[in-house]
Amino acid sequence: MSTKDFIEKDYYKVLGVPKDATEAEIKKAYRKLAREFHPDANKGNTKAEERFKEISEANDVLGDPKKRKEYDEARALFGNGGFRPGPGGAGGSFNFDLGDLFGGGAQGQGQGAGGFGGGLGDVFGGLFNRGSSGTTRVQPRRGQDIDTEVTLSFTEAIEGATVPLRMSSQAPCKACSGTGDANGNPRVCPTCVGTGQVARGSGGGFSLTDPCPDCKGRGLIAENPCEICKGSGRAKSSRTMQVRIPAGVSDGQRIRLRGKGAPGERGGPAGDLYVTVHVATHPVFGRKGDNLTVTVPVTFSEAALGGEVRVPTLGGPAVTLKLPPGTPNGRTMRARGKGAVRKDGTRGDLLVTVEVSVPTELSGKARDALEAYREATVGEDPRAELFQAAKGA
Repeated sequence: MSTKDFIEKDYYKVLGVPKDATEAEIKKAYRKLAREFHPDANKGNTKAEERFKEISEANDVLGDPKKRKEYDEARALFGNGGFRPGPGGAGGSFNFDLGDLFGGGAQGQGQGAGGFGGGLGDVFGGLFNRGSSGTTRVQPRRGQDIDTEVTLSFTEAIEGATVPLRMSSQAPCKACSGTGDANGNPRVCPTCVGTGQVARGSGGGFSLTDPCPDCKGRGLIAENPCEICKGSGRAKSSRTMQVRIPAGVSDGQRIRLRGKGAPGERGGPAGDLYVTVHVATHPVFGRKGDNLTVTVPVTFSEAALGGEVRVPTLGGPAVTLKLPPGTPNGRTMRARGKGAVRKDGTRGDLLVTVEVSVPTELSGKARDALEAYREATVGEDPRAELFQAAKGA
C-alpha cells in the first residue's frame, strides 16, 4: 500500500471496530467480514471482491501490533492533512521545530522545543524511508503475499493435518542472482537514488512517497537486462511446502502463515501465505460450530419404552446414550467432549438427533402385535389438540 493509503484510510472503520479495540475484537470482526465478502461466497460480485481486499488490508495493519502502532501514530499527526498544534500551539503555529520533523535539525539539541529529542524521523523513519540523519538509504523489499487453496477431508479438518502445497511465486532470478542484470552489475537508479521510492507533494507542505516509476521500486536499473527476468530480478519459481492446518478449521476459513510467502529482496522479509480451506462433507457426521452432529435411527419400541442406544463418534469408540421412555421423534441429546477441537485444545460436543424408524415390511408376529396395540389405544387421538387450536385461532 502507498503511504497515502496508510495515512488516509480509516482501517478501524473498515472493520467496524473502535480505535481501542483489542486484538481479539479485531480478529473476530475480520473473520466475520471475511466470511461475508469472500470471493467464493460472492462469485462474480466485483464489489464484494473489492470489499474483501479492503478488509484484508485493514486486518494486515491492525492485526499486527507493530504496524498498528505506526499507523496510529501516523494518523494522529497526518490524519487531517497536516500536523496538529501541540498543547501550547495556537492559531496554526506549532510548539516544535519543523526542521527536526525528519531528523534534519541541528545535532546536540537534546530535548528541543516540543520535547521530541532527536526528531520525529526516529518515529517515522520506516514509514518515509528516511533516517534520523535526514539522508536516504536503500530499503529492503518485502516479498509478495501468496494466496492458495486446499481441500481437506471432514476428519482432517476436525483433527488437523499436515498437507503438501505446491506454490508458484516470484523469487530472485537464478540466472542473474536477482540483480536483473545479465552481467550481475546493475546501477543505482538515478531517479530515486537507490531508495525505490519518490516523493510527491500532498498539500500542507509535506511529501508522501510512491514506488519509483523508473526502477519499479527496486532501486536498481539493469544496463544489460537478464533475458530470463527481463531486468526485474524476479522470476517465477515453484516449490512444495509442508503446511500444518490446525485442528478444528472450518470450511471457507482463511489461514495466514507469516513469512511463508514469496522471498523478499535485498534482505527484506518474505511475504505471508494465505490458505483458504475447503472441507469435504461426511456421509454420517455434520458440523455446527464446535459441535458435531449425527442422526441416529431408533425403533418405535425404543422411543416409546426407552432403552440404551449405541452412537458412533468421529475417529473414536462408540458411546452409549440412555433413551428415556416416551422420547419423541427429532429430540436431540448431547454426548459431551465428542465434537470438534477448539482453539484452547478442548472439544465441543456431539449432538445426537433421534429419528424414529418406520419399518416398510412386517412379519406376521409384528403385525399382530401392532394390531393389538392399535386396539389397546382406540380413542386416543394425537391430533385432537391440533384441531382445537386451529378452530380457536
